[in-house]
Amino acid sequence: MEYSREIELEGHIIDSGIMTVVFDRIMDLGGNFEMLVFDVGKKKTDPSYARLRVNASNESELELIISELHRYGARLPEVEDVRVVPAEGDRIVPKGFYSTTNHATSVKYREEWSAVAGIEMDCLIVVDPSDGAARCTPLHKLKKGDLVVVGETGVRVVPPERPREVSTFEFMHGTVSPERPSEALISQIAAEIIEVRRKGGKIALVGGPAIIHTGASRALAEIIRKGYIQVLLAGNALATHDIEYNLFGTSLGMDLSTGKPVTGGHKHHIYAISEIIRAGSIRNAVDRGIITGGIMYECITHNVPFVLAGSIRDDGPLPDVITNSMEAVDQMRLHIRDCSMVLMIATLLHSIAVGNCLPSAVKTVCVDINPSSVTKLMDRGTMQAVGIVSDAGTFLPLLAKQIEIQEHCR
Repeated sequence: MEYSREIELEGHIIDSGIMTVVFDRIMDLGGNFEMLVFDVGKKKTDPSYARLRVNASNESELELIISELHRYGARLPEVEDVRVVPAEGDRIVPKGFYSTTNHATSVKYREEWSAVAGIEMDCLIVVDPSDGAARCTPLHKLKKGDLVVVGETGVRVVPPERPREVSTFEFMHGTVSPERPSEALISQIAAEIIEVRRKGGKIALVGGPAIIHTGASRALAEIIRKGYIQVLLAGNALATHDIEYNLFGTSLGMDLSTGKPVTGGHKHHIYAISEIIRAGSIRNAVDRGIITGGIMYECITHNVPFVLAGSIRDDGPLPDVITNSMEAVDQMRLHIRDCSMVLMIATLLHSIAVGNCLPSAVKTVCVDINPSSVTKLMDRGTMQAVGIVSDAGTFLPLLAKQIEIQEHCR
């Protein structure tokens, strides 16, 4: 006996590669399919429509296949309202809860469709019974009595389209450059950054301490000073070594102008942290003239917000560091809201954390000296990502240079 169910797909399902993925997933999971209707858009901007019958040898196998395809935008022809179950306690999920993707999502509640606000991956959907509004809710935000969506009925996922315009993100769709970044590629990324800001878009930078160690801090400070970064997301280390470099000219005790260790330099980052603790905050240290340049200085003087998330490895930490990880991620979510582009440079774990909070339509540039790190960042679900294998000390100065060149050309 064979079990079957019909599904529909609609949108730019061909050029975005969704149809190929759907076919592969059905067969990989042991099923097969019949194409019932396939209307292909005649122009680049026209959507396509497909209706398939999915077959499987047993009911549980069919349910698994349908569940997998749902995450690529497949839907059942007849859509019922979502099923909601109240949470029995804070941070206690109902059995069978719906786990979100980072794609745009809507739910049908009381015969009305509602877009899920603040979508990100691996969260829950909570529905407000008073107005039917749906919101994406991380586990630590779930409260007793919240109405949690259970199952996939009444949930619609819309993966982002491949960009219609010709751009770096379309040309290098989901690819990783294995070579040192050429000026041509950096020029294209610089053009994207300038265009995002011209349109009023918001750009975030996720950075690791290698930005300082490789001598790229001046380049990043210049990019911030020119108004191309609207929020900085980092840890204690980037801020500490940036301040150490401003105070002592060293990073991890190494003189960045000569590349040689300095006597007693291994204590410089502790002195730097202590001076900021004495001042009370990074802002106070800038206001008092203790810090006179660098990344954190430019953030303070140009009112660029920053979120410094702590870890158990931190010395100090600086007074501005948020040591509660849940508070830190909430601040990150607040500041990356409505971002159009995110630059992820030389920090794998921090970048993955930010990537988990981003909708899939956000453009991302992933830069790391380790090719496997770049690949991991590229797998966070975005449809518009460029990966570059490079150290920060090469990438950021080239980027600052290309931004300056293109500013003059404009």
